[in-house]
Amino acid sequence: MADAPLKQVEARAALETLDRAAAAGWIPPGAAENIRVWLTDERYCAFAPAVAQHLADEKWAVLNDVFWTVIPFGTAGRRGRMYPIGCNAINERTIGESARGLADYVRSQSLPRAELRCAIGYDTRHNSRQFAELCCEVMTAAGFLVYFLDGYRSTPEMAFAVRDLHCACGIMISASHNPPSDNAIKVFGETGGQLRPPHDRGVMRSVEKVRVVVRSSFEDERRAGRIVCCQEMIDEKYRRTVGALAFPGPRELKILFSPLHGVGLTSVLPILQADGFADVEVFAPHATPDGDFPNVPGNVANPENPAVFDSLIAAADRSGADLVLASDPDADRIGCAARVSSGGAWRVLTGNQIAVLLADFILRRRSTAGGLTGDHYIVKTLVTTDMLRRVADSYGVRTYGDVFTGFKWIGGLIDDVGPAGLLFAAEEAHGYLLGAYARDKDGAAAAMLLAELAAELKACGMTLHQQLDRLYEQVGYYAEVTVSQTLPGAAGISEMRAMMDRLRGTPPQALAGKKVARVRDYLRDPSIRPRSSGASLDASLDGAECDLLFFDTDCEGNAAAVRPSGTEPKLKFYLFARRPVSAAGVTDELRREVAEQLAQMQKDVLQAAGAPA
Repeated sequence: MADAPLKQVEARAALETLDRAAAAGWIPPGAAENIRVWLTDERYCAFAPAVAQHLADEKWAVLNDVFWTVIPFGTAGRRGRMYPIGCNAINERTIGESARGLADYVRSQSLPRAELRCAIGYDTRHNSRQFAELCCEVMTAAGFLVYFLDGYRSTPEMAFAVRDLHCACGIMISASHNPPSDNAIKVFGETGGQLRPPHDRGVMRSVEKVRVVVRSSFEDERRAGRIVCCQEMIDEKYRRTVGALAFPGPRELKILFSPLHGVGLTSVLPILQADGFADVEVFAPHATPDGDFPNVPGNVANPENPAVFDSLIAAADRSGADLVLASDPDADRIGCAARVSSGGAWRVLTGNQIAVLLADFILRRRSTAGGLTGDHYIVKTLVTTDMLRRVADSYGVRTYGDVFTGFKWIGGLIDDVGPAGLLFAAEEAHGYLLGAYARDKDGAAAAMLLAELAAELKACGMTLHQQLDRLYEQVGYYAEVTVSQTLPGAAGISEMRAMMDRLRGTPPQALAGKKVARVRDYLRDPSIRPRSSGASLDASLDGAECDLLFFDTDCEGNAAAVRPSGTEPKLKFYLFARRPVSAAGVTDELRREVAEQLAQMQKDVLQAAGAPA
């Protein structure tokens, strides 16, 4: 990156090239305006030479991609493709201005100077360490004491550190399960939860006002004690806190674990071992921290993708493992595969199925111990299986199920309702929280309880899938499918909006032959939105919006939902089916019929949306 600004003659030449490209239609108006700002505004002077060189080299497609918009503040922060220049890319400028905007916003909340503390962590992605160090320099320059987890650590451990160290905010450099090209700055408030409205928009407004990204010297601040490397101390506290959630029981279980080239070796593995699981094998091809995720299908380390488990299941078969676990790159999600029957074939569990198994395990063990009261509750998002509610009802426990997608909303509800009664929280995208030690999902804690349940069932000659069938027999057979349409760039955003408009204007009349009896529009109809209250940095829902459509059929439990993703350029379609279970139990015929129904529902809703084939 050049240090000196463009010379006047170079700037004039670059602007002339930009004008010609815009006039010829090679660069659209919005991108052209943003490029002009980066060429002429003093705050971008260090980046202007690179922008000018891209213009000289006629890199129109790249320029359009990284300048067509300003990278938004999404579900947890700002996430996207890494590129050295551009307002729609993750780079030194967008990371630096995000950190400074966060600092300015937190300071505007009139916190005493003594409380200006920030926890910062990072994962194994490319540039994560450099971006984390940049954030340390920006936050200390803004007057914050920084607690730095200097080593690959999980997002939930960083979120735990915010609470444990009484920080005003936290920063995690991670793009979770996104492709290797991406990175992100995830922002957390004083509760250790992701920022909700109006604070997310408040931070973004502060980001927009940032002119100069002031940085201190990392080494000078570390030597002065204003950057405190605290990873070993937080490791010990975090692992002890999660371990306190363990249930007693058998531990005879052989586990194959994959961190998918991420940070799971610092969280999932030690927590399993501390819980008494001595026979845990780490899958060697995925063990090395590597931001390219080289040995994962498609190089996308996402445990939601069943193909991730193909090589793991083959290895588990060879080694005689009982359970396969995989965490995503920042270890806030967990995936699982288990044998259908003892000695039988393997099947990957969906995020919804894991949620149901964990909820029932926690409720059953707490009930057996006589520890359930009317004050206890579980939380799920709107697009997470309603089977969770049925299971909780069977134990007399409340369910908060009208929660927007994402743990920013789950964490906020926990604070609003009161954390003392929380037993379990879940979202269908393999995110789970057990207990109130954090306000974000934690793959390590979920892995620990999955292993405990699998070991308990093994001692009884059962598997996770057989336990799931037992639950189906009690509350009905539930099945869900999530389908994503990837639509990148400005054209993709326009197409997503068009599809949502088509669904609002002409919703499907039927789904797999079942009449659509009700349309719920969480963006246009305030009367159905979740409500909340509170005045802390993270606790207000004022102005909350959710671009989510639900199509409920006249057959309870059979529905579809659609929403744009808050973290990726995707439109997500959720299909839900429920059937009663007869005395014959969960038969192959029942599974096949429901699978066919879900496939037809998928066709119907995609057709109504006008989704590309």
